[in-house]
Amino acid sequence: MKLEIGNFYVKDVIFGEKTAYANGTLTINKEEALAVVREDEHITEADIIITKPGDKVRIVPVKEAIEPRHRVGGGPVFPGVTGDLMQSGDGQTLALKNCSVLVVGKHWGGFQDGLIDMSGEGAKYTLFSQLQNICLVADTDEDFEKREQQKKNRALRWAGMRLAEYIGSCVAELQPEEVETYELAPITKRSEEVQALPSVALVLQPQSQMEEMGYNDLVYGWDCNHMVPTFMHPNEVLDGAMISGSFMPCSSKWSTYDFQNYPMIKRLYQEHGKTINFLGVIMSNLNVALEQKERAAQFVAQMAKSLGADAAVVAEEGYGNPDADFIACIVALENAGVKTIGLTNECTGRDGASQPLVTLDEKANAIVSCGNVSELIELPPMETVIGELQALARDGLSGGWSDDEILGSSVREDGSIIMENNAMFCGDRVAGWSTKTMVEY
Repeated sequence: MKLEIGNFYVKDVIFGEKTAYANGTLTINKEEALAVVREDEHITEADIIITKPGDKVRIVPVKEAIEPRHRVGGGPVFPGVTGDLMQSGDGQTLALKNCSVLVVGKHWGGFQDGLIDMSGEGAKYTLFSQLQNICLVADTDEDFEKREQQKKNRALRWAGMRLAEYIGSCVAELQPEEVETYELAPITKRSEEVQALPSVALVLQPQSQMEEMGYNDLVYGWDCNHMVPTFMHPNEVLDGAMISGSFMPCSSKWSTYDFQNYPMIKRLYQEHGKTINFLGVIMSNLNVALEQKERAAQFVAQMAKSLGADAAVVAEEGYGNPDADFIACIVALENAGVKTIGLTNECTGRDGASQPLVTLDEKANAIVSCGNVSELIELPPMETVIGELQALARDGLSGGWSDDEILGSSVREDGSIIMENNAMFCGDRVAGWSTKTMVEY
């Protein structure tokens, strides 16, 4: 499979008469864009607000992020989700870089939603403060889940994907400024030189714990809770096969933007044929019952061994209960003779003194930490709030609270906030990029 991603580098986003891209400026016809959003009758209120790095803006509750794209030759950007099923990862896709469509709740937030500051102290905690963000701020008539801690956010998430496709279509007839090419020969057809290098598989564990449908990550529109570990071409992940779900403490979340740009996949591609033989992606899942976790780990280990993997990188979307899947997978791979590195964040408590993962094993001796979800963050008021700041305290966001006997409410009367890192939108970037650095004292 050969995937070409043609990039257009966005330097500015403005509203105008026609949705178009020229000389680094993305222009959006706001009314046309909102018409695409309102195709779903469940959308009751909607607005689009542009935010830029350095703006004195706080955005909350953020539900999803998507890179605007267009599939050359026709077909949906997200097969099986925004259109018919088709193979992704082969052909050409056009991408508007340095920008994202952010899906933001106008009122109601929940456990899986987060916060982004576009400037100030808070901006350092998430990559999205560095992007030109097209904020879809909307509400729906999905009253059954408005006051629920867990929200499927279906109408809002799908509206964000439609909007990203609409914006991406403006470059359909243009020549990209740069083309990234991703190609791997079939495993059994590679040159002797490549075959002689250490073989590495990437094991991804997307969020799939909810047994009720509608919350989990999707693969070609299929709920990952119904999936057993599956071998996938890395191009499929980069090209719209994977969609973020709506169940995950937010700093640990893999947004759809993360899947589209998955840094660890790109890094392994960079080393392919030089220092490693990149075999591909084993897409696993996260389960609830212990037997399910053990079964998935066995599948992963068998698959890696059968593919001839000498080493593996395992990344989990989340922490807590998923730690059991994460560690079981690493142990099973090590037992199969596959040297394994893990990527995860930690939950070590506000003082940093607690056990970092729910379960541990001596064989999990090469773990890359992406941060502590429980770290306390205090931020001053921001001039403008997009969405509703009170959602951070009122609606059970994973890092916010309505009251604490010592700290009070996450949202103070002057608009300043105190929260756990948990609520920083995709702040820990377990996908392989991070604004953080670990220092040993």
